[in-house]
Amino acid sequence: MLLSRRTLVATLPFLLGGCVTAGSVPPGTILADAFGGGGSLDYHSIYRGFQDGRFAVPAIDLSHIDPRFYRQRVADPTGQPPGTIVVDPDNHFLYLVGHDGSAMRYGVGVGREGFGWHGTANIRRKATWPTWTPPSDMVARDENAAKWAGGMPGGPGNPLGARAMYLYQGDRDTLYRLHGTIEPGSIGKSMSSGCIRLLNQDIIDLYNHVGVGTRVVVLPSQGSGETYADAGPSTDQPVFVDDPGDRDPM
Repeated sequence: MLLSRRTLVATLPFLLGGCVTAGSVPPGTILADAFGGGGSLDYHSIYRGFQDGRFAVPAIDLSHIDPRFYRQRVADPTGQPPGTIVVDPDNHFLYLVGHDGSAMRYGVGVGREGFGWHGTANIRRKATWPTWTPPSDMVARDENAAKWAGGMPGGPGNPLGARAMYLYQGDRDTLYRLHGTIEPGSIGKSMSSGCIRLLNQDIIDLYNHVGVGTRVVVLPSQGSGETYADAGPSTDQPVFVDDPGDRDPM
């Protein structure tokens, strides 16, 4: 059974166009006004290249991305409160729940078998062009990661991409992140070491719409016997923490 929707004031700039009320259209239905206008969506413009501070974000070759993983506004299927991020690993979608029965849906890459995880966490830190420092177990098993045991500076070659958001459970850093990627072809696949990766253009868009303290629900994969309701409401309050270091699985 889905969690009941709690009343919560949220104003999300990406919710443009007409009002969508909960239950007015089937959950997950793509809405015509996804980017504030009717007609076909110009995804080549949405996923264009651009300069982002010191670094360039390259354009996405859309021939490598299944169109269902393009960013699009949909009728909310999650039943979670407005402002919540919900990750559906089986379908490779991430939802940012809106205030009017809609959600922005992004395609994601998730953890491969043996590295997948689920649960409820909160964003406690956000970073632009983050440093990547692989954890010790990755250094031990991955020769390429071992070269960066002291940390890889942020930039176009960094596997965390243009943005990262750091997930905590209470005061504990989970070591899992929402982050960009330099491998667009990984979107829609299960191949990371547990982190949730988005196209750089999409992680920048998501980054711009959420703040520290945002609740993140990562759903269990099918067969676990758990449901949305098992995620439960978070009791965590937004807390700003000192930099714990960027020991990030990819």
